[in-house]
Amino acid sequence: MAAITLHNVVKRYGHGPKANQVIHGVNADIADREFIVIVGPSGCGKSTLLRMVAGLEEISGGEISIGNRVVNDLEPSERDIAMVFQNYALYPHMTVFDNMAYGLKIKKVPIDEIKTRVDKAARILELGHLLARKPRELSGGQRQRVAMGRAIVRQPQVFLFDEPLSNLDAKLRAQTRLEIQKLHRELGITSLFVTHDQVEAMTLAQRMIVMNAGVMEQFGAPEEVYARPATTFVASFIGSPPMNLLKNAPGGRPGTILGIRPEHLQVVDGDGWALQVETVEMLGAERLVYGRLGDEMVIVRTDESLGQAPAIGSVIHVRPREDRLHWFDAATGKRS
Repeated sequence: MAAITLHNVVKRYGHGPKANQVIHGVNADIADREFIVIVGPSGCGKSTLLRMVAGLEEISGGEISIGNRVVNDLEPSERDIAMVFQNYALYPHMTVFDNMAYGLKIKKVPIDEIKTRVDKAARILELGHLLARKPRELSGGQRQRVAMGRAIVRQPQVFLFDEPLSNLDAKLRAQTRLEIQKLHRELGITSLFVTHDQVEAMTLAQRMIVMNAGVMEQFGAPEEVYARPATTFVASFIGSPPMNLLKNAPGGRPGTILGIRPEHLQVVDGDGWALQVETVEMLGAERLVYGRLGDEMVIVRTDESLGQAPAIGSVIHVRPREDRLHWFDAATGKRS
């Protein structure tokens, strides 16, 4: 096992004034055995950051340490990491057992030890009954578990996951998330997990790095990031639906944006913000009401206890919880 330290890590492509910098001085101390999720939209630099930790991308500046070693100049094979990709990359002509054992055979690990390691990984991932099958005989979820098993048998210091669940349908993604959580509890290996899915990030992370355009906007526990977003970007990206960010809210402050989560707006009889209802999303026991407040859209999360959903075009009144207001500087987007 090993801690990971990122110190002012920079990545740029090209040289001189025309160089394109895509990672802007990321700093993070990741404890031994922690499960960290790097989350952000497409193109934010999250996979690039992971690939620098893996040694698949050169570092343009700063320092990366795994354990007590600076690994900037080490080859991937020298970093004692194992990576699980979005593409399972299984050998189609090999059985599940041979796919999982292949890397150990290359390293000339004794046959008895290979079998012990593969059998243990298969037990953890519930693959024991599939060891003799070929990848074409497996479902997508089973193939992803084989890819994880191949990483487990390596017994690395660090696991690196690069959007490993993207190819799975919604039900399988939820199931595989539970399996990854169970895997981490059992093995306790320091892990970095990249995803663009903020629900995935919130459910898996012990702490999360929120990336935007190559900048680390916030690093903290999911509850902290949700409850106290550091910037308007984090507030709008983390949470489904996102936080309401209002420039012209009644009672607002000059030069400041007011943030309020949809669940922290209470529907009242008069004496509140007047919203003209534009649409309603029915989500089983809860519903999302989208209403217009002047020229700004506001989302309100309500439940079935309020009775019939408001009609499109009608006006409802809502009152924000005073203890759940967030204020952001309009010029910088940073929390005030």
